[in-house]
Amino acid sequence: MKQALADDTEDVSLELGSEEEAALRSAAVRHPLATFFHLFFRVSAIVTYLFCDWFSNSFVACFVTILLLLSFDFWSVKNVTGRLLVGLRWWNQIDEDGKSHWVFEAKKVSTIAASTEVEARIFWLGLIICPAIWTVFFFSTLFSLKLKWLALVVAGISLQTANLYGYIHCKLGEQKSISRITSSFFVAADVSKRQTRRTSENCIKEHGNTASR
Repeated sequence: MKQALADDTEDVSLELGSEEEAALRSAAVRHPLATFFHLFFRVSAIVTYLFCDWFSNSFVACFVTILLLLSFDFWSVKNVTGRLLVGLRWWNQIDEDGKSHWVFEAKKVSTIAASTEVEARIFWLGLIICPAIWTVFFFSTLFSLKLKWLALVVAGISLQTANLYGYIHCKLGEQKSISRITSSFFVAADVSKRQTRRTSENCIKEHGNTASR
């Protein structure tokens, strides 16, 4: 595939490997540590939220523990697991004028360094299911009038939804850049055909004028 760079989304060329590499891609987990920590912090935060009353009677200790787990999860998913498991990355940067810019990057690398289908499936399932669980917690907390937990639940939804939004934007930006390349290719080909047709018509007219003389 051709190398493309469009807006804030970057595509790096993908080299097709052998059948053995394709089989390895569909079967193996190439980044077990990243895959483990992609789920560990967010699942631990949910389990701690559900059963924290069994371990401690201190609301502050439970609140701080869950908030730390959510923060660790946000950082690891944003900066490490997304890049290793699916080749996506997003961040915010400040330019020289002091303006804030959001950058969404999608990279395609060779099969040897790429993530496997299992890793990609684990990444997206964990990224989608956990915010949905925190949304359920939000309504259960609201209806049961446990308002002291409401701020923590909102923090969980905000942090995990931010990563979900960022990586979806990376994925959609990758597809849009490919569609832009395809459309620009066909437009260029159409323009080239029109120019060739006009040149041939002009040659025919000049030949006809010469013959009539």
